[in-house]
Amino acid sequence: MDIDFRIVAVLSPLILAASWALFNIGKAALGQIQDFLNKEA
Repeated sequence: MDIDFRIVAVLSPLILAASWALFNIGKAALGQIQDFLNKEA
């Protein structure tokens, strides 16, 4: 089974960018959820 490395070359930056964005957005979202829960108490 041969892997076409052009597909890997195209998808790897996209996957890296998406994971970086989800990490940063997730961190901000968790902070907002914690602020919301702390204000309710």
